[in-house]
Amino acid sequence: MNRLIRRNSIHLLLIAALSLGVIFITSLGAIMNPASAQDGKPTIVLVHGAFAESDSWNGVLTKLITKGYPTIAAANPLRGVQSDADYVASILKDIKGPIVLVGHSYGGSVITNAVNDNQNVKALVYVAGFAPEAGETAAALSGRYPGSTLAPTLAPPVTLPNGGKDLYIQQSKFHAQFAADVPLADAKLMASTQRPIMEAAFNEASGMPAWKSIPSWFVYGDRDLNIPAAVHAFMAKRANSKETIAVKGASHVVMISHPDAVAKLIEHAATAK
Repeated sequence: MNRLIRRNSIHLLLIAALSLGVIFITSLGAIMNPASAQDGKPTIVLVHGAFAESDSWNGVLTKLITKGYPTIAAANPLRGVQSDADYVASILKDIKGPIVLVGHSYGGSVITNAVNDNQNVKALVYVAGFAPEAGETAAALSGRYPGSTLAPTLAPPVTLPNGGKDLYIQQSKFHAQFAADVPLADAKLMASTQRPIMEAAFNEASGMPAWKSIPSWFVYGDRDLNIPAAVHAFMAKRANSKETIAVKGASHVVMISHPDAVAKLIEHAATAK
């Protein structure tokens, strides 16, 4: 009798261990594949711009993740419009299900060129971002209307081994120029960790724009000193924006200073029919 009890106990322990193993493997799969569709929600892919990095989306990401959206903050190389767009396109092709593609600043030029007929991309969201027409450059667009004060704040270019030049914003001018509505201590950290962009990227012509065939949404700050508010309004109107929000008093990094407004617009794009 005791031997039978022991045998049954061992059998039950094995079943329990196997069950825990299945649960662990299932949980690990969910962790390792964060961009898989959850409850039919689209994957939100966010592309940062020049002088920023992926963590500039942290405030927005926190709100989207809380709502159950799969998210990816892509590391934009900032080397050139087409090469950067190709990199982002390689990320998109491995995502199953619908995608909302979000771009900040120069990242807007990248998402405009990254779709590559990917049928999963259902919406574009421009966050203080460039939405160029074919043949347009970021540099030309930013100067279409007066108001950009970026050029005088740039540090002397860093010459690269291949002859190209990297651009940074002078750290002493970063707060006022780039992130005036962000606390000074935070802006100092951003200035120290800013990602440089190749000078040639600002002057590279865009290809056929995705916003001509994919619905777009726009949000920007009316105190943006990199890309004037008039330029944002012009691009949004030209792209037949589904919804355009000008955040009063917001700087170029509206996604950092007003993550609620940006996340809300992304949700509008994600849930649009």
